[in-house]
Amino acid sequence: MTSDQRLPIRRTAKLFVGGQFPRSESGRSYEVWSSDGRLLAHAARASRKDLRDAIVAARGALAGWAGRTAYNRGQILYRVAEIIEGRRAQLEDELRDAGSPDPAREVSVAIDRWVWYAGWADKIAQVAGGANPVAGPYFNFTIPEPTGVVGIVAPADAPLLGLVSRVAPAIVSGNTVVAIASETAPLPAVSLAEALATSDVPGGVINLLTGHPDELVPWLAGHMDVNAIDLTGCPPDLVAEAERAAAENVKRVHRARTTDVFSAAAQHLSEITAFVEFKTVWHPMGA
Repeated sequence: MTSDQRLPIRRTAKLFVGGQFPRSESGRSYEVWSSDGRLLAHAARASRKDLRDAIVAARGALAGWAGRTAYNRGQILYRVAEIIEGRRAQLEDELRDAGSPDPAREVSVAIDRWVWYAGWADKIAQVAGGANPVAGPYFNFTIPEPTGVVGIVAPADAPLLGLVSRVAPAIVSGNTVVAIASETAPLPAVSLAEALATSDVPGGVINLLTGHPDELVPWLAGHMDVNAIDLTGCPPDLVAEAERAAAENVKRVHRARTTDVFSAAAQHLSEITAFVEFKTVWHPMGA
């Protein structure tokens, strides 16, 4: 058989849960098409059970990830950027298939943004926290701590940069995440997951699901073991339902400062502190 007679090996894109690549427990998948009408792959169509498994994995990884030193979290995130840099050609091809107007720029900005947030890991406490002046024989400190498990609905456009812009600021402070990738262009998210799997990020810190938002977003927003949710990429017809569901356990609901993911305003300290709790500690001084 000559090379031009070969059948191409179709990609079967799987979920990323707990550091593993399971198929959907339902066995369902959906077709992923290029912007010019070519069948690219079959992506796993996550179910509510898959979502629950991802949340369990995120909760299980939370203590270990939050307990690492801030410096070590920064090192681990920087390592992810190194691996993404090495997969640049693949990511550019996938973004080109998805109709990105400038795949090379999107990959470059995504890598730079990941590095930018990695650099914040050991600076958050110094900038956002502090020692507070009080009138008395004691010290008063404000200390930032991670909120917990964060649900993320990634923007459908800019499928790599949009996802990175939401995930990186959430995990840098010690949170773990369950993210729903772009439905129409999930392959860059799957490739990011493959990079994560070969990095130092512990399993369960980042969990990525592909599928239909209307089947996943309401349950992510309503799950009682999710502490906060980022609705930046939530389809408009699901926003009100997601906000009502999030109110059941008083989740923190957040949206990005800007919808232009290429803008410099898209990376900001406030995107980190959106998923940080501030604890105030009193400590006696003197003899």
